[in-house]
Amino acid sequence: MVNKMALSKKPVTGMKDILPAEMQIRDYVIGVIKETYAQFGFTSIETPCVENIANLSSKQGGENEKLIFKILKRGEKLNLDTAETEADLVDGGLRYDLTVPLVRYFSNNAGQLPTPFKALQIGPVWRADRPQRGRYRQFYQCDIDILGEPSNLAEIELILATTTTLGKLGFKGFEIRINERRILKAMAAYSGFPEESYDSVFIILDKMDKIGLEGVAAELLESGFAKESIEKYLALFKGIEQAEDGIAYLASTLEGVLDKDVEESLQEIMTSVKETKASDFEIIFDPTLVRGMSYYTGTIFEIAIPEFGGSCGGGGRYDKMVGKFTGNDTPACGFSIGFERIVLLLLENGFQIPTENKKKAFLIEKGLPTAQLCEVIKEAQELRKAGTKVLIARMNKNKKFQKEQLITEGYEEFKEFFKN
Repeated sequence: MVNKMALSKKPVTGMKDILPAEMQIRDYVIGVIKETYAQFGFTSIETPCVENIANLSSKQGGENEKLIFKILKRGEKLNLDTAETEADLVDGGLRYDLTVPLVRYFSNNAGQLPTPFKALQIGPVWRADRPQRGRYRQFYQCDIDILGEPSNLAEIELILATTTTLGKLGFKGFEIRINERRILKAMAAYSGFPEESYDSVFIILDKMDKIGLEGVAAELLESGFAKESIEKYLALFKGIEQAEDGIAYLASTLEGVLDKDVEESLQEIMTSVKETKASDFEIIFDPTLVRGMSYYTGTIFEIAIPEFGGSCGGGGRYDKMVGKFTGNDTPACGFSIGFERIVLLLLENGFQIPTENKKKAFLIEKGLPTAQLCEVIKEAQELRKAGTKVLIARMNKNKKFQKEQLITEGYEEFKEFFKN
């Protein structure tokens, strides 16, 4: 007797099947996103799921570069017998975000694109991460980016477009936290930390919301930084807490270390957003905000939704990234909405898709004559022309359970057809 092993019916760890009820919400959210972003002048693009491994491993993706799903060379290019290093085996990888592919896309097609170029990109990305609530190994990202706009108009438009979208999805009372990479560097320089150690300092600072000011001080000390630098650094954060205007306080304290235009630009972004916002949220200066990607060069921002307890999206300015592909720097700024976490919150809150068009189900008895079946379909077609969503389905034996399932999918009316 041959022992046949059954195939696994479960998804790969960290990935999931999406049932119809969730898929309807995902489609609705994508529809709201596309419609809203189009109103702000963003146009949809698409990039391949696979990128050159050199692009993905160019020290721009921070910790995400450790989480790449790498792809073996194919055919004659793959020689396992002679391979000595990973480079002999691997030439591609699944994208871990949408920014690196966008920059490659822009670098390759800039001559055919308008300036500034306002791009919208929605698609799956992959990270070999540890799965947890709201975090998967395959997940959707939704990015808007503006390339070729050097002024802070890019930041203002990105924040307003993103927050308007969240408002349309019913989110209120959330925060946009904002900071500047140049402020982070100026604070570190003022405190006396060595320039080559800035990233190490920022990694520890990024834990502030979890371990507090004293915890940050302890970790900096354990990492071997001078006590005097640590004390001077912490004094800045204490000064910000006591100041009426944290940005103005830093501009004054860091005079000669921080360019004046950094303060002016950040103040203008915050004022413009506050005065013109279309949703219920607050924009808050947060000097502890770091963002993990090393490609950020200026303004950085993040979405904080109280119900989630963590970041639900973020972005910032990355003016040096295009230059790594073309040799010429191009101003660029982007904002990624936390699509999976937004959908998760909507599902947990029992979100119902608002719809003007009714959903009606025609349940037909098995063995309905062809002529009668055609009459049913004609009736459904007329309703569909008028905007009603009509499902035609065979009547199950357990009709009550069938209707209960259809109700969960939004069907409000039922009509039954039996053999004459």
